[in-house]
Amino acid sequence: MLFALSSQAQDTVNNDPETIQNTIDFRITQAQYDIDNNNYYPAKKKLDEALSLAESIDNKKSIGLILSKFGKLEFRIDETSAAIKTLTKAIEVQRFAMDDINIAETYKTLGNVFMHLEQYDEALTYYGSSLTLFQQENLSEFEAEVLLNQGKAYLGLKQYRKARVQIDKSLALSQRYDLDKIKSSALIYQAKVSYFLNDDENALKLGNQGVELAEANSYLDVLSHGYLILSELNEKLGNFKVSTQYLKKHITLSDALLKQKLENLSPENREKFILDNQTEFQKEKEADLEKLKVDKSLNKLATILSIALITILSLLTLSLYKNNNIRLKTNNMLHKKNGELILAKEKAELASKTKANFLSTVTHELRTPLYAVTGLTSMLLEEDPKPEQIQHLKSLKFSGDYLLTFINDILQINKIEANKVDIDYEVFDLKNKVSDVISALNNSAIDNGVKIHFEYGKGLPTHYKADQIKISQILINLIGNSIKFTKDGDIWVRVSKISNDNDIFNLKFEIEDNGIGITEEKQNHMFESFSQGSIQINRKYGGTGLGLSIVKGLIDILGGKIYLKSNLNKGTTFYFEIPLRQTNEKIIKPVNKNYFKNVTELELSNIRILVVEDNKINQMITNKILSKMKLQCDIVDNGEEAVDLVKNNHYDVVLMDIHMPGISGIEATKIIRTFDKDITIFALTAVTIEDKMHEFAEADFDDIISKPFKQADFEKKLYKAVIGNPDEIV
Repeated sequence: MLFALSSQAQDTVNNDPETIQNTIDFRITQAQYDIDNNNYYPAKKKLDEALSLAESIDNKKSIGLILSKFGKLEFRIDETSAAIKTLTKAIEVQRFAMDDINIAETYKTLGNVFMHLEQYDEALTYYGSSLTLFQQENLSEFEAEVLLNQGKAYLGLKQYRKARVQIDKSLALSQRYDLDKIKSSALIYQAKVSYFLNDDENALKLGNQGVELAEANSYLDVLSHGYLILSELNEKLGNFKVSTQYLKKHITLSDALLKQKLENLSPENREKFILDNQTEFQKEKEADLEKLKVDKSLNKLATILSIALITILSLLTLSLYKNNNIRLKTNNMLHKKNGELILAKEKAELASKTKANFLSTVTHELRTPLYAVTGLTSMLLEEDPKPEQIQHLKSLKFSGDYLLTFINDILQINKIEANKVDIDYEVFDLKNKVSDVISALNNSAIDNGVKIHFEYGKGLPTHYKADQIKISQILINLIGNSIKFTKDGDIWVRVSKISNDNDIFNLKFEIEDNGIGITEEKQNHMFESFSQGSIQINRKYGGTGLGLSIVKGLIDILGGKIYLKSNLNKGTTFYFEIPLRQTNEKIIKPVNKNYFKNVTELELSNIRILVVEDNKINQMITNKILSKMKLQCDIVDNGEEAVDLVKNNHYDVVLMDIHMPGISGIEATKIIRTFDKDITIFALTAVTIEDKMHEFAEADFDDIISKPFKQADFEKKLYKAVIGNPDEIV
C-alpha cells in the first residue's frame, strides 16, 4: 500500500526527530479515538499521515503500531483478508523492533479476526500468545479482555467448562482493575455458559447483573447480546412475557447498531476508505473544468448510490419486520410446546435426583459392611494367623478391595457426569510417575508372562504442574487393561511431545500391547459405561467395564483426547493427548510418619475419645484401631446418648457416625455445638461426602473421615486433634 504525504506532514518532516515523533504519537492517538467512535475514514487519513512520518525517520516501533491499527481498522469494515495480511506484517515489524507489548495487542486483534470467521482453534492460538506476552510484561489489567475472548472461543467450540474457567479469570481481573465494560460482558457470557450447563438460576442472576452494568454505562453492543441471552433464559424458565420484552429490546437495539454500521460503511464512505490518498492528491491539481466534471459525476453517482442505499435500508427494514413476525409466531408455537418440555424436564430432574439418592443410599449400605470386612481382615493378617489361613485372608481382603474399587468407580462416573470433578494441580516428575505406575503393575504383568517396555521422549522435560492423581488413574486403567488382555506378550508405554507453546507441552501417551485385540464392532462402544468385549470375555478376564469410561471422562476434564487402534488377535493401542504445564518448581515429597511413636502413655492416658456408632462390628473395629494407638474410648450407639455424654463429661475428640436410629449424627453435632464450640468432632461416615458437604459445613464438623479410611490419614487427623502439628514430626 502506498500512502501520500499531506502538506502538513511534509512541513513536519523538516522539523527535528523529536517533534516528528510527537506528531506521530498524536496522530495515532487521534486515529484510535476515531476507530473507537466508528469514524473510519478520518482514522485512515490520520494513520496514513502517521505512517508516512514514521517511515521518514525509519521508526520500526511506530511503523509496527500503525500497521496494527490499520489491521484493526480493516477488520472493523469487514475487510478480513486485508486485516490478516496487515496484522501479520505488523507482527513482523514489531518482532524486529522487539515491541512485545504491542505484539500482544496485535495477537489479540488477530484472534478477534479469526473469532469473527468462526475459526476458534486459530483464534485460541493467537489469544494464548497474546496472554503470554501480557503476563511476561506484568500487564494484568490487559489480560482480562484476552481471557474473556478465550472464553468466547471455547463457547464456540462447545467446551463449556473451559469457557467458564477463562471467563471467571477475566471477571476477577475486571473487578480488580474496574474494567466495567469487560466485567459486564464477562457476566453476560458467564450467564451463557451457565445456560448451556443447565445452571439456569445462576445464569439468570449473572445475566441480570451484566445487563444492569451495561445499561448503567450505555455499552450498547454488550447490551444487545445481553438482552438476547436474558430472552432465551426467561423463555427456558417459562417467563414468556419477560422473554418477549427482552427480545423486543434486543431487536430494537440491534437494528439501531446495524443502522449505525450501515451509515459508517455506506458506499461513499467505503469507497473513500479504499481509495488511495495519492488519487485525492492528484485530483486537487486538476484543472477547474475537469474538477467540475468530476464533481458533476460524483453528484450523479452520489444520487444513484443514495437511492440504492435507501432501497437497501428499506429492504433490510422489511426483512427485519418479517423476521420479527416469524419470531413472534415461532415463540407462540414454542409456548404451546413449552408445557410438554417442562413436564419432560421435571421427569428428567426427578430421575436424576432418584439416581443420586439411590447411589448415595446403596454406597452407604455397601461401605458400612465393607468397613468391617477390610478392617477385620487387616487385623487378622496382623495377628499372626496360621499359615494355611493367610491365603484365605488375603483372598478375603482382595475381594473387599475389589468391591470397594467397584463402588468408587460408580461414584466417580457419577461425579464426572455431574461435572463435580475438580483438578488438583501439584508439581511432580512425570517420568518417575509413569515408572511408579509400571512398577506397581509389574507383578500382575509377570503373572501373565508379560514384559512392559517404557520409552520416554528424548529431551522431553520431566517436571510438570498438573493433576498427577488423575494421570495415574488413567495410566493404571489403560496399562492394567493391557495386562489383563495380554498373555505371554509385550506392552509398550511411550511418552512423547506433539508440540509446545512456551511452557505448555502437548504430550502423547501410548499404551500398545500384542494381546487379544478388540473387534471393529466393539471398538465404537469401548468408552461407554459397563462396556466390555463380550460376556465370555467378562467371565474369563473379569472387570467392571467402567475403567475406560472413567479414563475418557478424566481425559476430557484434563482438556485432552483419547484414541483407539486395534486388530483382533494382533493387539491394541490406546493413545491419548493432554496439555501439561512444564515447571521448574521443586517437588514436595510426602513423608510417611509414625505419629504416635514418641508419645508417652501418660500423655495418651489423659485423652478421652467418644465413638458414636450404631453398628456393633464397626464399634469393635474402631475400638481396636484406637487401642493400637494406645488411645482409650467410650462407645455409644445413638445421637441422644452422645449429646448427654458430651454435656456431662470431658472429651477431646468425638468420632460421629451419620446414619443412626433416632437423631442423626449431623443433628447431634448441631446440638453439641450449642453448648460446646471447642470440642473436636469428626464425621466418621460411609455416606457420599459430596452429597452431604453443605450439611457437614452447617453442622460445623472439624473434619470428615470417609469409611473405609486409610490408617495413616486417620492417625494424622487424630494426632493433630489431640497432640499438635503432625508436620513437626521427623
